[in-house]
Amino acid sequence: MLENEANPTISKSTGLPRKRFYRARAHSNPLSDSHFPVPISPSEVDYSLHYPQLFPSNDQRDKNKKIEFADIGCGFGGLLISLSTLFPETLMIGMELRDKVTEYVKERILALRVANPGQYQNISVDRTNSMKYIPNYFEKAQLSKMFFLFPDPHFKEKNHRRRVISPHLLDEYAYALRVGGIIYTITDVEELGEWMKTCLENHPLFEALTSEELEADPAVKLLSSATEEGQKVARNEGQTFQAVYRRISAAP
Repeated sequence: MLENEANPTISKSTGLPRKRFYRARAHSNPLSDSHFPVPISPSEVDYSLHYPQLFPSNDQRDKNKKIEFADIGCGFGGLLISLSTLFPETLMIGMELRDKVTEYVKERILALRVANPGQYQNISVDRTNSMKYIPNYFEKAQLSKMFFLFPDPHFKEKNHRRRVISPHLLDEYAYALRVGGIIYTITDVEELGEWMKTCLENHPLFEALTSEELEADPAVKLLSSATEEGQKVARNEGQTFQAVYRRISAAP
């Protein structure tokens, strides 16, 4: 009997995991303590676990080849899947707090690798709290892109401290991003869109991309279409609010 016939969580037609078996609450408290392993430092991130075909042994891997893209709160992995073939030579990782959703993305990536030999080897996912552990995963100036797509709006004012974009957290993101690196944000909540834009606009280490740069950037085109949330907004003919900013050098 084929494995996907014996396993109801796998679609017989596509070989991919069935999302309905991995549903989780849409909202999580990023300030609560969760129990999962966290690397002590970026040098402890096991690349052989995340990218086994590219790095059969973590001890022998090319230390110059590092993760460059981070999808923060990656959800069901739609953006990672799209970016993987668009930037096949770039290592990227999704960071997701919800355990069932993380497990789905893991299974989805494994299934895609089996169905498409040689592809999707450059993407992975880890269950972690990015609001707490960014410095544990990335060295200074390691990343070239960070994505924050349809984050939890945390509507109540008392919960704004839980928002994944804030002046304090932008300090950490600026640390992990190289000069010229880009933060991409999008939401369908206008107030949150203004919040994220204002935080980025007021931070001394970020500047907005010009309209010409936005048009030329292939990643921008995926912001509203690659994820489940973005597709839902599009079906409902909803409006989205983007803020895309570049990491710049500190003023002399």
